[in-house]
Amino acid sequence: MKIKKIETKKFKTNVYALYLTIPLTKENVTYNALIPTVLKRGCEKYNNQLEISKKLEEMYDATFGIGITKVGNNEVLKFYLESLNNNYLPNNEDFSKTSIEMLLNIVMKPYLVNGKFDDDYVEQEKENLKKVIESRKDNKDTYATNRLLEEMFKEEPYGLYKFGNIDEIDNITSEKLYEKYKELIKNSEKYLYIVGDVENLNIESYNIDEKEITISKEFPVKISEKENIVKEQMDVTQGKLVIGLNTPNNKQEVIALYNTILGKGANSKLFLNVREKEGLAYSAGSTYLKRNNAIIISTGIEVSKYNKAIEVIKNQLKDMEDGNITEKEMKDAKQFINAGLNLINESSENMIEYRFDKDLYNEEIDIEKYRKEIEEIKKEDIVKVAKQIKIDTIYFLGN
Repeated sequence: MKIKKIETKKFKTNVYALYLTIPLTKENVTYNALIPTVLKRGCEKYNNQLEISKKLEEMYDATFGIGITKVGNNEVLKFYLESLNNNYLPNNEDFSKTSIEMLLNIVMKPYLVNGKFDDDYVEQEKENLKKVIESRKDNKDTYATNRLLEEMFKEEPYGLYKFGNIDEIDNITSEKLYEKYKELIKNSEKYLYIVGDVENLNIESYNIDEKEITISKEFPVKISEKENIVKEQMDVTQGKLVIGLNTPNNKQEVIALYNTILGKGANSKLFLNVREKEGLAYSAGSTYLKRNNAIIISTGIEVSKYNKAIEVIKNQLKDMEDGNITEKEMKDAKQFINAGLNLINESSENMIEYRFDKDLYNEEIDIEKYRKEIEEIKKEDIVKVAKQIKIDTIYFLGN
């Protein structure tokens, strides 16, 4: 387990986060969606949620949370505990030690009954997971984006839905789930982040004696031979048009600036032309998935304006290829990225996410160097990558 201490005196609370990263597979994705929810139900020291809640309450309402995300062809199971900085505690109490031990207890020493997970906990969390999957269509924006990714990356593990397959849930038993949990602990790449006023905290005593795991981060560069068009019928008040673009796997800082000019913020081409000028969309923007060599364009449109919206979006991509980029667009985009970089140190979560991304891919952690690289990008650099960026999949959700 790699332990990373991020020292800052900005916050009244310290955050302790344990991230487990493991390859995404069809066989394990549903199990791995279930495991964090069962772990938070109880551990060796605190057998149930009532005991966990009571302990958190004793720590002046400390909080515990879980999460799951996909990065490249891997998934990351996240466990967080946030508690008061020791400087704000009476009687020289030490919550750092208590918090780390509690976090590691919950994740590494689960509550077991006869050598397996508690049957009641597993059955209850199976029902909760079913509800999560059944409700995936409730948020149409998120659903449309997930469906685009499933279609665009159907040949890659990244295309799997992070909460798994509802048809597999009934076959999961507490015995099977515990076996999958042991595989997860054995085979995952682990990072423990400690953020806050922790200068005097000795972290070495918390390291887990285990074989160091490093998983593959390779993600193939996809070459689009033709546009894949997927339309899905649903009774919606607003159509969801989502377009996936393939990008090169290098020049990431240039692609980040390209994406910002294209679809980040109120000065972007998509916002100004698709939404404001043409009035085709209620919303229009883009996101760069750098670990997946992709840009995702998301718009909410009137169903009848589907063809026109695609035409105008393609015009923006062509503009980028042709070098129709103004000095103002370059300046605004660089300022937008700078503002985002300034936010990294404004929250513990941002610090952890930025650091984890860099640590996982063994990249240099230097915000100021990246800021300088962005500033030095020329229009010609943007045009060069624009010519390599192609539409892969067009997904439309409408009636």
